[in-house]
Amino acid sequence: MRNQEEQSQKEAKRVERLKAEEAEQLAKDQARKKAYLAREETIEKASKERKAKRTEKRVAEEIGQSAKDQARRDIYIAKEQAIAEAQKARKLKAKK
Repeated sequence: MRNQEEQSQKEAKRVERLKAEEAEQLAKDQARKKAYLAREETIEKASKERKAKRTEKRVAEEIGQSAKDQARRDIYIAKEQAIAEAQKARKLKAKK
């Protein structure tokens, strides 16, 4: 009988130790998950910031390129008008 009581006590301690280990493992898993989520959030935030900076840079470059293109068109149109006026002047001069 005494042997059975000892075994019962050992079993109770084993079950108690097992529950404690499970609780500890659960706490570790939760901490690991929380750290993982925080790390992922940090990565996502940094990614969004980089994307926003790239977008701002691209928009600024597009505005600059648009201004350059407009200036190039204006210069081309001015040259074409100058050529047309010169031709018109030559035609008038040739008629006289």
